[in-house]
Amino acid sequence: MNFVKTYPAHQNRVSAIVFCLTSEWVISTGHDKCISWMCTRSGSMLGRHYFASWASCLQYDYETQHAFVGDYSGQITLLKLEQNTCSVITTLKGHEGSITSLWWDPVQRLLFSGASDHSIIMWDIGGRKGRTLLLQGHHDKVQAICYIQLTRQLVSCSADGGIAVWNMDISREEAPQWLESDSCQKCEQPFFWNIKQMWDTKTLGLRQHHCRKCGQAVCGKCSTKRSSYPIMGFEFQVRVCDSCFESIKDEDRTSLATFHEGKHNISHMSMDISRGLMVTCGSDRIVKIWDMTPVVGCSLATGFSSR
Repeated sequence: MNFVKTYPAHQNRVSAIVFCLTSEWVISTGHDKCISWMCTRSGSMLGRHYFASWASCLQYDYETQHAFVGDYSGQITLLKLEQNTCSVITTLKGHEGSITSLWWDPVQRLLFSGASDHSIIMWDIGGRKGRTLLLQGHHDKVQAICYIQLTRQLVSCSADGGIAVWNMDISREEAPQWLESDSCQKCEQPFFWNIKQMWDTKTLGLRQHHCRKCGQAVCGKCSTKRSSYPIMGFEFQVRVCDSCFESIKDEDRTSLATFHEGKHNISHMSMDISRGLMVTCGSDRIVKIWDMTPVVGCSLATGFSSR
């Protein structure tokens, strides 16, 4: 190997890097809370944009020159990069923890984000719908994701070694936004901050919960049941109100993902789609190679070649 050039792009740890051949840019994010893009020919800095938190991960759309940057506040910023300037298109907010991984599918124009809140969100960027799907099936922070466009499957890996393969080739339901109310929307009993109703009814206030299926604010007595609801992304049992529990059929609880044990900490993952291979590595200094063909349904007929 021959050393060519040093790019002084950041003042702190570099967290992600992308090379764009068409524009000859090196785009990178770092713990100095910025994204920078540099010219590979001249080595000069073209532009920088700063965020309020550490920038943790990066995806880039080569055709439209849009950059997706996830940060430690749980926010994803969509930027349009120009030669010397950039403009903020929008910010995506939905995670309750820091963004740990991003994956951009330029064909369907979908963005997938994994976070330390153990969840994955699919954002419909092309349809401009914002958040569309919430997927919950991991017990630890999701640190690597990969969407296989050919088979419409999402592969995700978490820090505890969990590997999930999600079936995205079905019609799923979007999780509802949580509703706010001063009293239970089922029995109308006041919540503990509703001083006036507690005084008028001479009752103690109750703690507020939310049904994951309908989004209503309910008390504990009206949400005594737990259920999985995979079509909405809930592979684990979550709180639902009693009426929603009665509406969920047994077939609605059939899992839409398969779960596997990597048996080591997974912080990074890469897929060789053509051969159905996956490589994982983590802080335990171990690299593992996985044959994913039995899991993701790869075959010669669908475009996968033999090794």
